Amino acid sequence: MSAFAPWQQRIYEQAAAAVEAGRLGHGLLFCGPEHLGKREVAERLAQRLLCTGRESGGEPCGQCRGCRLFASRTQADPPELRPDGSLAHPFGRSGHPDLRFVGFEWNEKARPPRLRTELVIEQVRGVSEEMALTPQFGGAKIAIIDPADAINHAAANALLKTLEEPVPGRYLWLVSSQPARLSATIRSRCQRLEFRLPPRDEALTWLVGQGHPANAAAEALDAARGHPGLAHQWLQGGGLTLRRTVGDDLARLARGDATAIDIAQSWIGDDHAALRLNHAADLALAEASRLTDPARTRSLAAWFDKANRVRDLLRTTVRADLAVAELLMGWRAASGPAANGGRRE
Repeated sequence: MSAFAPWQQRIYEQAAAAVEAGRLGHGLLFCGPEHLGKREVAERLAQRLLCTGRESGGEPCGQCRGCRLFASRTQADPPELRPDGSLAHPFGRSGHPDLRFVGFEWNEKARPPRLRTELVIEQVRGVSEEMALTPQFGGAKIAIIDPADAINHAAANALLKTLEEPVPGRYLWLVSSQPARLSATIRSRCQRLEFRLPPRDEALTWLVGQGHPANAAAEALDAARGHPGLAHQWLQGGGLTLRRTVGDDLARLARGDATAIDIAQSWIGDDHAALRLNHAADLALAEASRLTDPARTRSLAAWFDKANRVRDLLRTTVRADLAVAELLMGWRAASGPAANGGRRE
């Protein structure tokens, strides 16, 4: 089993203590920012409950039949990059008969087939049917839904019914980075395990422990506003370099050294258009936070909102080049003469 980051370990120990004390509720909501390891904690907790040979400290043994079945699940399909820049992580099928994963499934009717962007009622009905069955190993039955905030209205109603009819030894766990999208009624039926950004020193130590140079780790952590998981992702996948490029493009645009159309064409030329817009919006927000001029602050805030709307439009059939070019045409006016892509020189 891989070692947890310190913030994951704290949440896991909190949940494990609830298991040992018999205080673990039927519904759990693992919530907090993306890339902090919510699903990993949920899975380790599931293995702990399903293990039939737990060690003296309560940890899963890794050797019993339950642990072997837990580890034998089928490999999930590779993540798919969505138009908003996020990754859809499909679950593999669990090899354990008392564990069910619910995530994005393939829509075979689409041409070409692609992962759905929501969780549908048939998936929740399958969970309800599974929860009504007797555990094959005589212990717990667990369903993990991730991302729970992607559930559609009909599925949410079905989920609420399952949450309102708890059965001893049955656990329904929701994983969400945007819990506000869940109905207040669903949230009220769940115990909450909230992941928060760790202290900077702890986050930086963890990043260096992942093999990143200290200077690069510090730069990425600052750019990610203290989010170690996001900084780690950027350092691994070139996201920090992409962010610098976006900042340089905005600086050139502000100085009049490049046109909005040219930059728009370069931004939509690959699969990272939405991530570039994420970076651009964040750089605008960072610039606004350093200003004392209320007019410029409002202008940048409005541009930030528009950048996020354009990013969402990439999911539709809108002409991406035109939408991005129109956004960028407003950057020079929004940022003002002193702007330099979110940085000052």
